[in-house]
Amino acid sequence: MIIVIKQGVTKEQLSLFKTTLEERFHVKVNTWEGVESTVLGLIGDTTSIDEDWVNAQEVVENLRRVQEPYKKANRKFHPDNTIIELPTGQKIGDGSLCIMAGPCSVENEEQINYVAERVKAAGATFLRGGAFKPRTSPYAFQGLKAEGLDLLKGARKLTGLPIVTEIMRVSHIDMFESVDIIQVGARNMQNFELLKELGKIDKPILLKRGLSSTIDEWLMSAEYIMAGGNNKVILCERGIRTFETATRNTLDLSAVPVIKSKSHLPVIVDPSHATGKAALVETMALAAVAAGADGLMIEVHNDPKHALSDGAQSLTPDQFDTVARKVLTLHQTMKTIHQA
Repeated sequence: MIIVIKQGVTKEQLSLFKTTLEERFHVKVNTWEGVESTVLGLIGDTTSIDEDWVNAQEVVENLRRVQEPYKKANRKFHPDNTIIELPTGQKIGDGSLCIMAGPCSVENEEQINYVAERVKAAGATFLRGGAFKPRTSPYAFQGLKAEGLDLLKGARKLTGLPIVTEIMRVSHIDMFESVDIIQVGARNMQNFELLKELGKIDKPILLKRGLSSTIDEWLMSAEYIMAGGNNKVILCERGIRTFETATRNTLDLSAVPVIKSKSHLPVIVDPSHATGKAALVETMALAAVAAGADGLMIEVHNDPKHALSDGAQSLTPDQFDTVARKVLTLHQTMKTIHQA
């Protein structure tokens, strides 16, 4: 249940009303203060709440019942878009286009440093790279692990780009203390014990959509993180598994506007994992920008033919130069269109 508060209500009036709600109906009251309105979210058993009594209160504009099981991730509770700002100054969800680029797997120092310098020069705002790699085959390259994290940190020092990398288990959280954005991969989207622990830290979490997950299931996973106190969640559409085999996955670009209507959280798109083919990345990246995505995650490798993982979907630095230029140009055009 949500209650929209009238404009002009004082802090004292609001505090008294919240206390009365909690004591009278035994619910927890969360407050979201937006630019134009203040919203109270009532969490708990709201079946016994007297709606007539609530609507009769002087401070109340209106009251609505919320059917969705996710509350903190719900736009009805939080009308304004969430903007995530890193200590280094980068923002996600503020209307700019963030670009996370880099190799699927960190392979060696020369590789990650070269790619980091190239993607930064092309306009990338974050460096992505895998240190721990979940692979379908137990015989495939699993990443450099702790050494990979150190190499990512070295590339960050060299370029100034914040790093984004995937965590695999709860026991690794301490190792990720100096990672700027922690990624939860598709296979771990419903690893609820991991999500609960990530909810206890003050660090942005990039949550990828599960291989066969609905949008509501995805948002419920975000809720697990936010319920623990960490509201810095970024959603990432990376394609879902369907009966189509022409691409690695089916990129659900409709998820972008659907998420925007359901949630206040920023959403980015990964066209590399979605299509599995480098030749399709540019087209789908442009389509994601047109759909309203807050950012892109693109795989870039200095030598895709000899990459230790996912070379087929990786762009060369030269190809990324072209894609970055086009998506940034389109993003500016889309902003102009929306402002007209």
